[in-house]
Amino acid sequence: MTALTIADSQEQDASLRPVPWRLMAWVTWRQHRFALGGVAVLLSVLAAYMWLTGLQLHHAYAAAIACHPASSLACNGLARNFNNIGGFLANGFPLQAVPVLIGAFVGAPVLARELETGTFRYAWTQGFGRWRWTLAKLVALAVAIAAAAGVISVLFSWYYQPYFATTNQNLGLDEPSPLAVGLFDLRGVTFAAWTLAAFAIGALAGMLIRRVVPAIVATLAVYTGLAFAAGGFLRGHYLAPVVTRSLNLPGSAWIVSQQWFARGGHPVSLSVLGQFLQREAPPQLAGKGGVPQSVSTWQYLVQHGYTQWTIYQPASRFWPFQWIEGGWLLALSVLCIAVTVWMVRRRAV
Repeated sequence: MTALTIADSQEQDASLRPVPWRLMAWVTWRQHRFALGGVAVLLSVLAAYMWLTGLQLHHAYAAAIACHPASSLACNGLARNFNNIGGFLANGFPLQAVPVLIGAFVGAPVLARELETGTFRYAWTQGFGRWRWTLAKLVALAVAIAAAAGVISVLFSWYYQPYFATTNQNLGLDEPSPLAVGLFDLRGVTFAAWTLAAFAIGALAGMLIRRVVPAIVATLAVYTGLAFAAGGFLRGHYLAPVVTRSLNLPGSAWIVSQQWFARGGHPVSLSVLGQFLQREAPPQLAGKGGVPQSVSTWQYLVQHGYTQWTIYQPASRFWPFQWIEGGWLLALSVLCIAVTVWMVRRRAV
């Protein structure tokens, strides 16, 4: 009797005497406690920073808004103090790296390390069964990671709240769009969804490649490409955008694209407009390089047959976009995990 026959026989016997699922939760914790501990430390540091800095940010914002008159030196000093506090997370960049790091360094090694070292031959012949072993590990880790990411997302939404206040224009800040790339996927349900998707992609990459380091590299590459595709192409078309030629757009609108058109309806580049302004417009209307930069310039171009069309998404679509993006990311995660489990069942020991 070969080792393969013994392994298959043991797995068939295990199917007759299934080990309780709760025991697999303990095994998962024992095997991945260091990875989960690293995630806990990383998220705890970010949470502590956001909490402590967020308290300062909210207090500074309240003091700056309550100061009158707004043009006084004291009020300007309070406004500068507010603007200088939250610079580290103002664009959300550190949090952008969290999902892909979790996917690469937690998701990718889950199966790749077992396959690379050969320990899967022992694990798959125990009383739990190979597919139940895989499913229990992936689901337990995915739920824990997504829940932790959800907590961080809630905390970041509270941290960023002063920037969305309409009175922040008194502090010299432009009103940000909640749909903007780099900010939208850190709030609501999408941060947890992106973290879950990164973990599922990493687990699938580990099963496909069966080596830890190449699986980590593949996870980083696939996630980065998916994130750029979602932010640059998909998100702007979740719902039909609004098209207008008005200049008075809401400050929180997410502008997808803008294009100038000549009287005949054909598009015109900014370089052509700059040449027209340098040739035809009064000197005070032409901005740097002749590119239109002021309202008066815009009106001058309109009077001469040029029209600017703007395609944008209103900020009121924040939650519909959140559920759309969170939905397809959840579906992608479930698909990746299902394919991973299927591959485990099909693979010979």
